[in-house]
Amino acid sequence: MSLQRTLSILKPDVTRRNLTGKVNAKIEESGLHIVAQKRLFLTKEQAQQFYAVHAERAFFNDLCDSMCAGPIVAQVLEGENAVSHYRDIMGATNPANAAEGTIRRDFAESIEANSVHGSDSLENAQIETAFFFSQLELVG
Repeated sequence: MSLQRTLSILKPDVTRRNLTGKVNAKIEESGLHIVAQKRLFLTKEQAQQFYAVHAERAFFNDLCDSMCAGPIVAQVLEGENAVSHYRDIMGATNPANAAEGTIRRDFAESIEANSVHGSDSLENAQIETAFFFSQLELVG
């Protein structure tokens, strides 16, 4: 077991429906700690930069547009094996395929409005965290 940090984004479909507290409660009840958090609007350019790895995929423009549709909550989670632990809590990308009790099963509206983003590797967690947070903002 190792203590890790990972990036979590609560997407605009969560903030629009005032579900931030409920999603964060599920995260914290799972044993992860929120060590940094901010609410912000992404510009189209910022969304494109953040999701650049998907630039060649058919869903890229829709993804970027959806991430700019309202405020997001970017946060850093810390805990044992935080990357894989958070991915388990998030559930499958398609909420119809997500396990009972996962964030996406409980809160997502669709595969496009699937409520949360989480880093897929420790390396990407570090890159994605640095996109949103300075070292001074990480308390924990």
